[in-house]
Amino acid sequence: MLTASEVLARRDQPIDLVIFDCDGVLIDSEGLAAVVLSRQLNDLGWMITAEDCMHTFMGTSLKDIIRRTEAVIGRPVPADFGATFSAAMVKALGDEVGAIPGAAEALEQLTEAGMKWRVASNSSHAEMAVKFGRTGMAHLVGDRQHSAEDMIRIGLNGKPDPHLFLAAAEAGGVPPERCVVIEDSVPGSRAARLAGMTCLGFSPHAPGQELVVEGAGIFKDMAQLPALLGLAKVSV
Repeated sequence: MLTASEVLARRDQPIDLVIFDCDGVLIDSEGLAAVVLSRQLNDLGWMITAEDCMHTFMGTSLKDIIRRTEAVIGRPVPADFGATFSAAMVKALGDEVGAIPGAAEALEQLTEAGMKWRVASNSSHAEMAVKFGRTGMAHLVGDRQHSAEDMIRIGLNGKPDPHLFLAAAEAGGVPPERCVVIEDSVPGSRAARLAGMTCLGFSPHAPGQELVVEGAGIFKDMAQLPALLGLAKVSV
């Protein structure tokens, strides 16, 4: 298994910006999102389980969800499907969502070390606001967030296309080759590879082989990230 340390050791450029995915990396929301999406798709006639939603749609964009759903049900989804799903997600997130262990501390350590970082997610800005607000990370994240909806607004796409990560790099004033992406999904890892960025695959509960296929190096504890990046020592 390719590890995060091995991938970082191959770099010949300094790291000037770390770009985090949101769901499954900073916010423990993917299981909840799968439950909400399953209910929405069941209402449209696709009797897909939350577990299957997790495997099928983890890290994908709303555009891809709609495309796959229409292929299964054989008709267009309602025009307000995106808004309805987003509203259901915002409510569920406000009631239940939590943070990935060690995530807030990692962001604090990167900030204290002077490392630039940003968040790039296929989630909407409204969803991220609820997630970061409920978990107490809103003051850390501030205006560092980028959403796939920003890309769609200008005729581009979210992950697995590279546009979202490239926009985050541009906003940070850093070229792609000096960026490291933290991801937990295949679409996100692929987007990082296409953007020309090093990807570290966060996979705390599984080997992460599907991320390695996309070029990611695996690590399993978010609290260890600053040390991996050379910004902090691991306590023993």
